[in-house]
Amino acid sequence: MASRVLVSDKLASEGLRILQDSGFEVDTKYDLSPEQLREEIRHYQALVIRSGTKVTAEVISRADSLKVIGRAGVGVDNVDIEAASKKGIIVMNAPGGNTISTCEHACALMLAVARNIPPAAASMKSGKWDRSKFKGKELNAKILGIIGFGRIGKEVAKRALAFGMKVLVHDPFVSQEVAARIGVELAQVDDILCAADFITMHTPLTEKTKGMIGAAEISKMKSSAYLINCARGGIIDETALYQACKEGKIAGAALDVFEKEPPLESPLRELENVLMTPHLGASTAEAQVQVAIECAQCVKDALQGNAIRNAVNYVQLDPETYRMIEPYFRLSETMGKFLSQIVSGGISKVHLSYLGEISSFNVDVLSSSFMKGFLSGQVEENTNYINALAVAKERGIKIEQSKIREEQEYVNSIRVKVMTDSEERTLEGTLFANKEARFVRLDDFLIEVAPSPHMLVIHNWDKPGVIGFLGTLLGDHGANIAGMTLGRRAPQDIALTILNLDNSLTDEVIRKISAHKEIAELKHITL
Repeated sequence: MASRVLVSDKLASEGLRILQDSGFEVDTKYDLSPEQLREEIRHYQALVIRSGTKVTAEVISRADSLKVIGRAGVGVDNVDIEAASKKGIIVMNAPGGNTISTCEHACALMLAVARNIPPAAASMKSGKWDRSKFKGKELNAKILGIIGFGRIGKEVAKRALAFGMKVLVHDPFVSQEVAARIGVELAQVDDILCAADFITMHTPLTEKTKGMIGAAEISKMKSSAYLINCARGGIIDETALYQACKEGKIAGAALDVFEKEPPLESPLRELENVLMTPHLGASTAEAQVQVAIECAQCVKDALQGNAIRNAVNYVQLDPETYRMIEPYFRLSETMGKFLSQIVSGGISKVHLSYLGEISSFNVDVLSSSFMKGFLSGQVEENTNYINALAVAKERGIKIEQSKIREEQEYVNSIRVKVMTDSEERTLEGTLFANKEARFVRLDDFLIEVAPSPHMLVIHNWDKPGVIGFLGTLLGDHGANIAGMTLGRRAPQDIALTILNLDNSLTDEVIRKISAHKEIAELKHITL
């Protein structure tokens, strides 16, 4: 009996043809209500969607025959991945289809603001001939700053270099080797803000990147500089951008994405030096065809039992092996998320050591799990268990593994050393008898910490009063301490304090803690 595929959002005909020619029974049913989708989904083995369909836990609970969900695009935030995973449904996306279209749109915006094309065109349409009013700038010999250097950022750089621009790049997950091979220079964000004539954003939207370009950052830019965003709304503080553009603190901006879409009430629409387009980065005929083909091919392969590609929740292991090492997936991924927020500098190498009985398993999947945690939310690509090692390699991060069968301090543990251009950081984790994760070493401090959603990692001088200061300050701001771990090497030396908190902290509280004279380093971790 042929597999049945439900396509619930409009898909390019090239994608539909791949599914139909594969012998599947393909039904296109658009604009289904949640209730209709819950009823229809019972009859299908595959579901193909774009951004319009919301695949909720309620929908998945009715999907008794469903094997795969294919998203024709990058983002899968409209799919309840956890619910799909529990039901054994593979969730796949098409991450490469819109790379060129988004890149070209960013370049088009840069050219448009450099040469005043939108106002000049509008002036011509109104019957004017104001040549002197719209004098522009050349891109040649100008400095382009690229913040975020994934697939799209790399393509933008190639085109900027062809224009004769000098390209500065900030991305801690790109090695010096990769940068040199492409012909760009790695730089810190502050250096880019101060030096660049054009700055283009290509990062994901995370807690770390939300509002990363605010009033303080914009104040460092040249008054002649332009800010461009085709990545995600929310990366740039639009209120701060409005003030800067209105007051002439920067030359202007070009935006394709916004904090709220559509931005019908945004004051940015009033400004002549702000160019706005309605989220057109992936809106080309070619991009829509590419994502449709990529998604359809992946769904086809999954239904026919071939190689699984672009899966965001799938690891290919036999059931018994998966049952035994599944808790270590969570541990290694959590370690990756933790370390990515601890390290500083450009990442060059990650060495993973598997100690004890766990070393007898196929640990490649655990390394993938670690790198998924380490890269997720930090890079432009949608990183998953399948592609995490490839994404790391593409960015010039060297991955090394070692297995040590002899039992160490613990029956099983995972020890990770991350090397950057400025430091080395080490984290070791294990599982206790109840399979609860514990961090047992951070650098040269022996600890016993249960990872939690909100954590403070503090290096402070071992002097009286520090712990009291932390407790009082956090209490005054309504932050409850759920756990505390202390470590030190010697009296009066640098000590380690790790706090588990019930809630996140404001920037104000972080600043107050950092300002204490005995605090040497503070990291606010969100897992």
